[in-house]
Amino acid sequence: MDETVTDRFRTLASTSEGSYKEKGSKFLAFAFPINTEDEVKEHLKELRKKYYDARHHVYAFKLGTQGDIYRCSDDGEPSNSSGPPVLGQLNSYNLTNVLIVVIRYFGGTKLGVSGLINAYRTAAADAIENNTIEERFEQDRFTIAFGYTVMNDVMRILKDENPEQSNQQFDNTCRITLSIRKSEGQGLRVRLAEVEGLRIDEKV
Repeated sequence: MDETVTDRFRTLASTSEGSYKEKGSKFLAFAFPINTEDEVKEHLKELRKKYYDARHHVYAFKLGTQGDIYRCSDDGEPSNSSGPPVLGQLNSYNLTNVLIVVIRYFGGTKLGVSGLINAYRTAAADAIENNTIEERFEQDRFTIAFGYTVMNDVMRILKDENPEQSNQQFDNTCRITLSIRKSEGQGLRVRLAEVEGLRIDEKV
């Protein structure tokens, strides 16, 4: 295993909800496990359609095993009063590949910046607490193509390295899609490259 590769991360197991009420205002929080920014856009679109009458749809998300892709939005609330506190909860729980959206129904009484920070932070935390945090590993996925005559050599390597196998096609040219923990991927690739005539295709 390549110990220099950081492929371990913490994320949420499923979708969940949370809530918080303060001086008549209702804060509804929704947490989603995600893998792409397109999923962020889709979840926001659905929530804005469903809760069209809410005043604010504040959100924050982090992506990547190191959480190095992140963004948050105050969506019309005072600057830094809502989006950053939600993002702060993702940081506090050390989560990535997660989107949290907090929807506010205004209750008629202003909460002030400190009140908003507490409300959005508490609602986001409630959604996280109502979920399950999982530790996962980034995967290295690729497809191999090889001749039937080297089948035994390939299968011996796959038995040793134990990657997940899918989309198996056995013909004159055999194809198998492999998925393995990223830190173990290079070792598998090196061994497979030694098999005569075997090709590695990054498309899966």
